[in-house]
Amino acid sequence: MMREIYADIAVIGGGLGGCAAALAAAKRGKRVVLTEETYWIGGQLTSQAVPPDEHPWIEQFGCTRSYRQFRNGVRDYYRRNFPLTEAARSVSYLNPGGGGVSKLCHEPRTALAVLQEMLAPYVHSGKVIIYTRHQAEAAEVDGDRVIAVRVKDLNSGDSFVLWAPYFLDATECGDLLPMTGTEYVTGSESRRDTGEPHALAGEADPLDMQSATHCMALEYFPGEDHTIERPAQYDFWRSYKPDFWVGELLSWTVAHHCTFEPVYYPMFEDGTGSMSRWRWRKVLDKELFAAGAFASDITIVNWQQNDYWLGSLYEVSEEERQKHLEGARQLTLSLLYWAQTEAPRPDGGAGYPGLKPCGHAVGTADGLAMYPYIRESRRIRAEFTVLEQHISPEIQGDQAAVFHDSVGIGSYRIDLHPSTGMRHYIDIACLPFQIPLGSLIPVRMDNLLPACKNLGVTHITNGCYRLHPVEWNIGEAAGYLAAYCLEKGLMPRQVRNTPELLEDFQKLLVSEGIELKWPKVHAL
Repeated sequence: MMREIYADIAVIGGGLGGCAAALAAAKRGKRVVLTEETYWIGGQLTSQAVPPDEHPWIEQFGCTRSYRQFRNGVRDYYRRNFPLTEAARSVSYLNPGGGGVSKLCHEPRTALAVLQEMLAPYVHSGKVIIYTRHQAEAAEVDGDRVIAVRVKDLNSGDSFVLWAPYFLDATECGDLLPMTGTEYVTGSESRRDTGEPHALAGEADPLDMQSATHCMALEYFPGEDHTIERPAQYDFWRSYKPDFWVGELLSWTVAHHCTFEPVYYPMFEDGTGSMSRWRWRKVLDKELFAAGAFASDITIVNWQQNDYWLGSLYEVSEEERQKHLEGARQLTLSLLYWAQTEAPRPDGGAGYPGLKPCGHAVGTADGLAMYPYIRESRRIRAEFTVLEQHISPEIQGDQAAVFHDSVGIGSYRIDLHPSTGMRHYIDIACLPFQIPLGSLIPVRMDNLLPACKNLGVTHITNGCYRLHPVEWNIGEAAGYLAAYCLEKGLMPRQVRNTPELLEDFQKLLVSEGIELKWPKVHAL
């Protein structure tokens, strides 16, 4: 007899959106079961090893209260547990890694610890039960409702059935959508269908998706040799020259994300003024800590050179999926091997053999993240879909479209990496935007909600709705929505489409520290 588990709300996927959803629902007193296929909850920040990508005003406004608690918790974690120098300890906005990509670059393990601390009161009380290394494998559906999801333990091979009134899909690829028959979209829409200026001019291409990246953590020990074994696919990647690129992929010269012109980024600072690869996503700066506390800085390899666009990781056969998962791994390993052995140095030499995979930073033996960074998910067909027209300054002027059903806000450029359709970057300006409740409600399914990057956006608008604080806000809003509907005996679409209920729900969100609109600040 297969084991059965019951919850008020089942959250499938333990990334940032899943964690925020579980936290929100637990705050409302709901019993939550959260599943995650890797060993670590936290998604982008932990198992995928991607430091935060955030907007310029993040320290003052523009995120939910709980996301700010997470950010403050990261800094507090270092202050409580690490031998910071007095100078570092006195910095209000401490950046533990000193990386250039964010004002708060930090190690994946720190994010994991802080998320666990935030969830701890509910885990200890039994309100939240977390199953890591568990993956959804099948669903039972009755008409427009998901009844149960069968979940498999990836370590033991055993399965159990999870029953709940509400299911939140917080998986990285929107795995519950095909499993439950929920209507969804993948890849690139056509301009004819959406009217978006940067959509495909011809037919839609469901397999034209943003590249994924298998990130890696590195340390550096000058004078030592930590050269890895030559990767199996090294010869392929060493000679690979994409038609749309500026030359060989394994090079310090890459295509600029806006102009496509060649731009040079050295491994380390070399006096040219170019931002070094080492600094860009540095998550630990050893100079901020007492002498001897750390032997090296730690940086994350998430660069243009290891974006993988030769195929999709979903909507393909399992054989194809495994091929591309391995291809993404091999690309990152090949980039490291090239950097260790062949990469040109300013002194005229070649290679940095002192580069060393840092497994302890990411919880793996080889220094590769537990899971690839997935930029683009399956997306629900929603009651309302956010289009480029809603958030483009060229169309809207100085303010994005105002959504009456806002459940949060976000800001980032529309940042699309090269795609599996062999299309170049799409990197264009975007106005600070709102997250409409309509984008969280499937056109048909009543009790399944997106809680990650799988909301009602397009290939184009996914480019700015996919970042850390926005994903958190999406998950948090979905968690509160499911809890609210359980308390009131309602369906999510009723909440959105009944003015009195929508107003009441938005008041709840505001009381929980979710900003529904951007402040009128000249800098915006």
